[in-house]
Amino acid sequence: MAAAAATLHFSLRGLELRRGLHRSPAIVGGGVSFSRPLMCRSFRSENGGESSSEGDGGRREVVVESGSPSSKKKKGALYALKSLLVGALGAKSGYEGHYKKAVERAEEIFFSIATQVGRYLVTMMSTGAILAIGFQLSGADKHCKAGPRNVVITGSTRGLGKALAREFLLSGDRVVVASRSPESVNQTVEELRENIKEGLLVAKGKVRERLTHAKVIGISCDVCKPEDVRRLASFAVDELGSVDIWINNAGTNKGFRPLLQFTDEDIDQIVSTNLVGSLLCTREAMHVMESQEKGGHVFNMDGAGSGGSSTPLTAVYGSTKCGLRQLHASLLKESKRSKVGVHTASPGMVLTDLLLSGSSLRNKQMFNIICELPETVARSLVPRMRVVKGSGKAVNYLTPPRILLALVTAWLRQGRWFDDQGRALYAAEADRLRNWAESRARFSFTDAMEMYAENTWVSVFSLSVVCAFIILSSSAGPFHGT
Repeated sequence: MAAAAATLHFSLRGLELRRGLHRSPAIVGGGVSFSRPLMCRSFRSENGGESSSEGDGGRREVVVESGSPSSKKKKGALYALKSLLVGALGAKSGYEGHYKKAVERAEEIFFSIATQVGRYLVTMMSTGAILAIGFQLSGADKHCKAGPRNVVITGSTRGLGKALAREFLLSGDRVVVASRSPESVNQTVEELRENIKEGLLVAKGKVRERLTHAKVIGISCDVCKPEDVRRLASFAVDELGSVDIWINNAGTNKGFRPLLQFTDEDIDQIVSTNLVGSLLCTREAMHVMESQEKGGHVFNMDGAGSGGSSTPLTAVYGSTKCGLRQLHASLLKESKRSKVGVHTASPGMVLTDLLLSGSSLRNKQMFNIICELPETVARSLVPRMRVVKGSGKAVNYLTPPRILLALVTAWLRQGRWFDDQGRALYAAEADRLRNWAESRARFSFTDAMEMYAENTWVSVFSLSVVCAFIILSSSAGPFHGT
């Protein structure tokens, strides 16, 4: 009987231990009784066994071994992220099985994203540095530091020519205005002088100092007549002492219509002004500049047809511009060792009387997308003309990126200059020029980017692509969390 009781006692004790309870046995009168149950805490040690310890009063206390992971309180955002993921996956016993793998995968993704973001930031910073270096190499920083230039501009009493003269004056240059009509010349000279006075009232610092050097004079000249052209050159040298820049801006067009509808007088005037006039002026300008110690630069204006493309409804105008391109190519060969630089300037499509004469409603709707005001174009061209070097440069406003941007944003440009009926929506020149000098007082980042020549843009873009490729293709390994 005693043996049976002992067997029953040890069996029940084993059961209670598995349930986490321990009852102190006591044998009373040959039977088995149990005292108050004591809680027993057990834990798994590093070697896989369980260990426990009894405290005072028969209680068992858990002894935590030194260096156990449970003794370290984990902190930080990464641990919180891990805990959140483990909790969401339903894991309750740490990094076991596929739960641990899921957390490690999350870590890998997190650090991979962080690495890629870092690489892109470095790429952007490197590209910015390359752009800044290109800005310095392009000579853009020399625009404001360059001294006063002596400039002759034909066809400068209205439209783009007048806007060019105004921009040169803002830079502190001395400008000779020329046109067929003496009245137009005198009126333009007075207007530009008023612009200078207004600019001096509002300008400060270096801008004001530059404006004090600005000077404008004018003379009537028919570029189709050789004697008038010679008189213009002599006038410029007598008044200014030398000629640094000569711009052949005089040009005309007699509207958009088939060749059969052009009269003899129309054809003669277009060819004489656009082609013969540019030939005569270029020759005279080169005569003057060859005799100067520092030489000079001549600009002929490109236009529709310059590249040899067809110009339906403006066949006469297009043929003259194509002829000017051939003249330019020939002069580059002739003046290889000359002190005179021969260049082209392409303003694109500018809202002037030359463009608008005879234009249809359909033409005006297209002008909304691709055309610009004379002041906008002049602001882009003049800084680059002032610092041009060598020969054979092309100073263009309507570059391929501008054309692409205009086409992409075409839906936003509807009704920009003309309404559906073809009525003009843009302000008159007098209204556009209010606070002219004040609005042009700062040389903005956009102006700086305009200073990039085409070859500079190619170099900068190539360097940026190489830099980005090196950074993004770097084989840095992923950073794993702990």
